[in-house]
Amino acid sequence: MRFVIVPGIDGSDEDHWQSAWERELGPAAVRIEPSSWSEPDPADWSAALDRCVPADGPSLLIAHSLGCHAVAHWSARPGWSDPGVLGAVLVAPPDPAGPAFPAAAAGFATLPAAPLPYPGLVVASDDDPYATPAATADLAAGWGVPVVSMGRAGHLNSASRLGRWPAGQALVTAFRAGLRGRPRPPAPGP
Repeated sequence: MRFVIVPGIDGSDEDHWQSAWERELGPAAVRIEPSSWSEPDPADWSAALDRCVPADGPSLLIAHSLGCHAVAHWSARPGWSDPGVLGAVLVAPPDPAGPAFPAAAAGFATLPAAPLPYPGLVVASDDDPYATPAATADLAAGWGVPVVSMGRAGHLNSASRLGRWPAGQALVTAFRAGLRGRPRPPAPGP
């Protein structure tokens, strides 16, 4: 299985749990590398996902912040075909209608109105400065996935001082276990 790390705007620094997980997973992990980290362009981020997700699968997407929106945009593109994505763990998606949504990420402000074509899980914090619990619930409902709250932990990023974030690793392990033997939803139609 390939673990596809999808950071948010400007990428994830060395102290971020995504970077720690990438180091621990070694060659099983790959991080997207769009050219528009600071001024995110949905087409560029989708192309970066295309380069990282193997056509023959299986892969698990592990997204943080704006990376969650990149995953939603990528899989809702017209003509998208299932490359073997088993599921997506979407951590701390920001509210595109909220006052803290980055102006530089305006291309991601309009979300596709479609559930994800694979199982997913939103992991959130009750005091995330980028999304209220109600906004997070709305995002998850639109994507057709459940939400798990981590309590009060900020944006679940480096500033949250999560380190390797063992609680997050446990959630991913449980999510993966729930995928075994589960029929996959049908691929989206034309």
